[in-house]
Amino acid sequence: MRRLNSTLLPPTLGIESPGVVRRGTLAFTLLLLLAVVGITLTTALAQNSPRPAAPDAGSEVSYGPRSPEVRALEAFLTGKTPPRLESLTPLREAWNPGLVPMILDSVNLMPLDDRRRAPLFRLLRNQTGQSFGPDPLVWFKWLWKQDVEPHPDYPEFRVRAFWEVDPRFQWWFYRGMPHTIRLDEIMWGGVKVDGIPPLEHPAVIKAEEASYLGGNNVVFGMYLNGEARAYPKRILAWHEMANDTVGGVDVSLAYCTLCGSAILYDQKIGGWQSDFGTSGFLYRSNKLMYDRKTRSLWSTFEGVPVTGKLVGSGLQLNRLPIVTTTWKAWREAHPSTTVLSLETGHKRDYSEGAAYRDYFSSHKLMFPVPFDDQRLKNKQEVLTLLLGGEAAAFDISFLRKNSLHHDKVGGLSVAVLTDRSGANRVYNSGAMVFSQWNQESLLTESLLTDKQGRTWKVTEDALIGPNGERLPRLAAHRAFWFGWHAQFPNTRLIR
Repeated sequence: MRRLNSTLLPPTLGIESPGVVRRGTLAFTLLLLLAVVGITLTTALAQNSPRPAAPDAGSEVSYGPRSPEVRALEAFLTGKTPPRLESLTPLREAWNPGLVPMILDSVNLMPLDDRRRAPLFRLLRNQTGQSFGPDPLVWFKWLWKQDVEPHPDYPEFRVRAFWEVDPRFQWWFYRGMPHTIRLDEIMWGGVKVDGIPPLEHPAVIKAEEASYLGGNNVVFGMYLNGEARAYPKRILAWHEMANDTVGGVDVSLAYCTLCGSAILYDQKIGGWQSDFGTSGFLYRSNKLMYDRKTRSLWSTFEGVPVTGKLVGSGLQLNRLPIVTTTWKAWREAHPSTTVLSLETGHKRDYSEGAAYRDYFSSHKLMFPVPFDDQRLKNKQEVLTLLLGGEAAAFDISFLRKNSLHHDKVGGLSVAVLTDRSGANRVYNSGAMVFSQWNQESLLTESLLTDKQGRTWKVTEDALIGPNGERLPRLAAHRAFWFGWHAQFPNTRLIR
């Protein structure tokens, strides 16, 4: 069986490749990806690919004989029938709206000059009454607004289509798999399982040893049980996941480059604990991580399982506070902080801004989302909160102008503080109302004044009052507007 040569895929997609890391344009990346996967799709469907049970899925896995219409589609895709509309007659005669995702997956993975595309789009137009052109992403956006249940053979079709890319994809596509999100909205991101390699307890160095960092370099800072650690964006963007222990807490830091979000989770929920990896799939342009214990897929934004054995378990990861700031501001606040070493065990260009330079330079998206909202530009940064069932997004530009902002999210009163470096932190303000803040980024000198004229100290953990009162910090993180809104279309925007 022909195996996919991972060196054909641009390193910007995250697949491990030897030699020097290159950066291509977004257009080149997508075209090359389509060409490679188009070959893979045809080859995999043409083979009698093995269909083993998904590991750890047990009796939930059931691969039965494929329906006549799906066999006809596979014959068409593998060249066993001519690339003409007549070859698709079995699909027309047994038409089921659930075939649409299967057809769109197929054309989305074909080169643009593939002769099979035109008959497939014609079939779609004839059967759906829609008049969209030959752009599968437009069709996907339409599909996601329809109430359509994918064909029963859809999971197996996906496994066969992607078999040569990574057989482990069977972990996430099998008949009867429990799921809380639409299967047709789970899109392949162009990488294998952990093809964007997570950092596993990465080497760290002292602040004074981090000569590679500039003062304005972006870092994600965490402070747990008195221990401070910084994760430079320039490193994390190449890995998108870090499993680590900070302050005695086992944590997973999930960073979705596409939607600009770094979210810190405690790996332990009661008596359950697992570390996490990158599945290679996306939901609404946001990475889906998987736990290595049950291989269920998890929503990165919500910290809940969305497919697999843990669906319905009630498990939800506990978010921990994290801040997006500059290395200069973080180091001033925490002189004893540790920071990631460049010695990650991987060959990458870890210079500032090297990863995904083309993607970050415009507001164009790499993958479609079902909802558009033009109140902000796609990649405008927002500070996000998810409390009491309510999603809220604060425009970063608004917070810069309103460095002390009181609000209420999910019935909880909050105070949002933005220091001079632009870093945002959120605290549960309770009944307390503050009138003034000196905006110092050095937290040991950062002071708030309440309406009674009393002085409060700002720390990473809490706001501390003159009599030792504590108002705890809340977990908040930044994200690109489009990504957060796509996940939470009813989010409240504060701008």
